[in-house]
Amino acid sequence: MTSATPTSTASVAAHKIASQHASGAAASVGRQLADSANVRGAIDTIIAEVRAKSSLITDVRGPVPELTKSYEELMSRAASVRGRGLLYPYISSGAGNGALVEMLDGSVMWDMICGIGVHFFGHAEPDLLRAAIEAGMEDTLKHGNLQSSNGAFEFAETLLAEAQKHSRLKHCFVTTSGAMANENAIKVCYQKHAPGATRVIAFQDCFMGRTVTMSQLGDSAAGRVGIPLSTQVDYMPFYNPVIADQMGETRYIDSCLAQLRQFIERYPGQHACFIFELVQGEGGFNVAPREFHKQLMEMCKAHHIAVWDDEIQSFGRTPRMFAYEHLNLGEYVDVLCVGKMTQACATLYTEQYNPKPGLLSGTFTGAAADFRVGTRVVEKLRDGNYYGPDGLIEKHHAEFRKQMHALIARRPEWFPASDKVKELVSGCGGMMRFTPFGGEKDKITKACRACFDENVILFYCGHGPYHVRMLPPLGVMKLEDWPRVFQCLERGLAKAAAS
Repeated sequence: MTSATPTSTASVAAHKIASQHASGAAASVGRQLADSANVRGAIDTIIAEVRAKSSLITDVRGPVPELTKSYEELMSRAASVRGRGLLYPYISSGAGNGALVEMLDGSVMWDMICGIGVHFFGHAEPDLLRAAIEAGMEDTLKHGNLQSSNGAFEFAETLLAEAQKHSRLKHCFVTTSGAMANENAIKVCYQKHAPGATRVIAFQDCFMGRTVTMSQLGDSAAGRVGIPLSTQVDYMPFYNPVIADQMGETRYIDSCLAQLRQFIERYPGQHACFIFELVQGEGGFNVAPREFHKQLMEMCKAHHIAVWDDEIQSFGRTPRMFAYEHLNLGEYVDVLCVGKMTQACATLYTEQYNPKPGLLSGTFTGAAADFRVGTRVVEKLRDGNYYGPDGLIEKHHAEFRKQMHALIARRPEWFPASDKVKELVSGCGGMMRFTPFGGEKDKITKACRACFDENVILFYCGHGPYHVRMLPPLGVMKLEDWPRVFQCLERGLAKAAAS
C-alpha cells in the first residue's frame, strides 16, 4: 500500500466526506453506525467501567492464594501448546492501570518492558481503548491490500506527516510485524540496485527479526541454527566507547571507515544497502555519536548503497520521535522501518526507492484496531510533551539514572568494574539499561527472573557483556513512580546476588 502526502487525493476525499456529513448530506451506513448515539453511549459506558475497575490496581501485590492452582494449570497448558515453558510465568488477566499490569493469578507487576517496547502508553489507556473499540465495530477486522478500510491510509498519512518533517521519506507500506517491515525494506533495496547488488552491510550484534532472511542478517548464531545461509552479509563494528576512548574518537571512526571501504572495494557494486540501527536494541541498547553514523552514511551515498534505518524498537523512545531526527541524519535515510509502539508496522521510503508494482503486497496488512490505535499513538506522541531537552522522555531518563546511581552507591558489590563496560548505566531516552554482576549472561538472566518474582518485569539485551534493559511505559508513567519501581528492583537484585 503506497500512501501519498497529507494533501493527497485520498485525504481530500476523506475531508470532503466529513464536511458533507457535517452539513447534513447523506452519509454511508458505516458513518451512521459510527455516529450512532447508542453506540457512542455504549462506548462511553465501557470506558467508564474499565476506568473504575482499573483504578482498583494501585500497587504491586502477590498472587491471590485461591487463584494460584488454576494459574499453574494455565502455565502448564501454555507450555504444552508451545512445546516449551514460557520464559516468565506471565499470563495477564486483561486488566492494568498505567505502568501496572495484573496477572491471571491476581498478582500485580510494574511493567518496565511493555512487551519489548509495544505498550508505551501502558495498560487500560482510555484514548487507545476507545480507538480499539471503535475499530472493533467494522464489518471486517483484518485488512489487506485488496480490501481495506480507510484506517490503514489514515495511519500511513499520520506517520508520514511526522517523518517528512526531517527527511525525504515520501511513501509508506504498512504490514503486520517488524520483521515483515524489514523484509519489505530489503526487497525495496534489492530491486533498486538490481541486478548484481546482492550483499548487505550490517552492524555486529544487530537484530532484525526471525524470518529466514532476517535471521541471517541478525548477528546471532542461535537465531539461525539449521537455517541454510543464502544472504550475503558483511558485518561492521558498531561504535564501541571503550575502544574509542583508547584510540581517540577521530582515529576510531577512521578505522571503521577503512573497514567499510574494504568491503566496498572487495565487492564493488555488490552492496544493495547498509542497515543502520541508530540505537541498537537486542544488541545491547548501544548508542553512537552522530559523526560515526554520518560518515558511514556519506560513504554509502558516495558508492550508491541504500541507507536503511531500522527503528522498530527505538521509534518514539529517543529524545525526538525518530532516532534519525534525534541525530539529525534524516537527509541520508532512503528506507525506514518502524514498529512495536506504532501497533501497525510500516516501511517508509523516498520517491527514489518507490518499488515497482507487485513487489510489496499482502493478504493482511493489519487489523482495524492496529490502524486506529496506531494513528492515535502517533497523534499522542506528536501532541504530548515528550520530546526535546525539557520533554518527559529526557526527564524520565534522568530520573532512571539518578535512581540507578543511588543504587550503585548503596550496593557497589553488585556492580563490579569490567574492562568491557564503560558505563554501568546507559541507553538513550526511553531505552534504558544497566549492567550488574559484570555483565555475565547467567547472572543477568537470573537477575531478571528474580526481579520478576519481586513484581517488576525487565528483560536482558547485549552479547557479552549482557545488560538488564527497560522499555518503560513513559506515556503514562509518573516521575514519582521510579522510587517504587526501584524498591522492587533492589529486592530482586538482592535475591539474585544471594543465590
